[in-house]
Amino acid sequence: MAHMTISEVSKKFGISARMLRYYEKEGMIESTHTEDYAYRVYDENAVRRIRQIITLRRLRLPLKKIRAITDGGRQEAARILKEALTDTEQCISSMQTVKQALGKLSELLQSKEDTDFLTEDVIEEMTALLPLEKHRLNDDGKSAYAEKESHIRIVLLPPCTVASYQYIGENPEEKVGDVMDKFVRSERLYEKKPDSRLFGFNSPDYGDDGMLHGYEDWVTIPGDMEVPAPLSKKHFDGGLYAAYTVNFPDFFEWDFLKSWIENNGRYQADYSDNARLNMGGCLEEHLNWVYSAHTDWPLNGIDGKIDLLLPIKPK
Repeated sequence: MAHMTISEVSKKFGISARMLRYYEKEGMIESTHTEDYAYRVYDENAVRRIRQIITLRRLRLPLKKIRAITDGGRQEAARILKEALTDTEQCISSMQTVKQALGKLSELLQSKEDTDFLTEDVIEEMTALLPLEKHRLNDDGKSAYAEKESHIRIVLLPPCTVASYQYIGENPEEKVGDVMDKFVRSERLYEKKPDSRLFGFNSPDYGDDGMLHGYEDWVTIPGDMEVPAPLSKKHFDGGLYAAYTVNFPDFFEWDFLKSWIENNGRYQADYSDNARLNMGGCLEEHLNWVYSAHTDWPLNGIDGKIDLLLPIKPK
């Protein structure tokens, strides 16, 4: 197998370049430089490991357990898989019980002439059938699609002034993050604007050549604040967004959010025209980022969460 670039692997296996770089940063895969490529590439062993990780991730296993499976022995792998199977069976059992209860309620409603069908007897039966401690639908992240939908929020981002920095090249997210980190610290931004927020997006995204890729960060600043080079000052018009909070680095959840808006009856996507230049207007907000940078990234500080923000408009 020939070497594959990060863009080729991303397209072939449907995984974001950011996830691949995160796997590499965590030591789960390795890339290398060759004379034939300007950027780092993956050899046959690395591609095989990537496929293993993707397969296990699609089985909803967290990265910590995936590392234990791929790096540990057969006994540890068997233990983790058996545990995951038990959790999945419990989740399926819970959903089957919910399905049974909904079926009974639907039949009962059809047999009544009015909507007053939730009598004391029915409530007692449902309570016995659905004990809360046994039938939670959101247990350690194992939830139904409908449960995930319930966590999507509709938010209105206000107009604001931002300090912007873009980098095109290898590992652009890390490069712009370093520049923004120094800016936040040197300007003591949190003291000047405690509600400051950090947004990022691909700028530009990968093209067919697989080589050109960049990332851009925006940090909100006071309107009268001047920014030093290489940053630039911009105005953001704000707008209406569908927001979905994920753990870093679960950027694969973009697929879920985009699928949700495609099937929504009230809202539709409001992507910008040139999607490759700015992810179609989608944003990734790193929550509490400015505060964490200002306080020197405390070891036991706020957990890393990201809001995936998809531009929308009413239908």
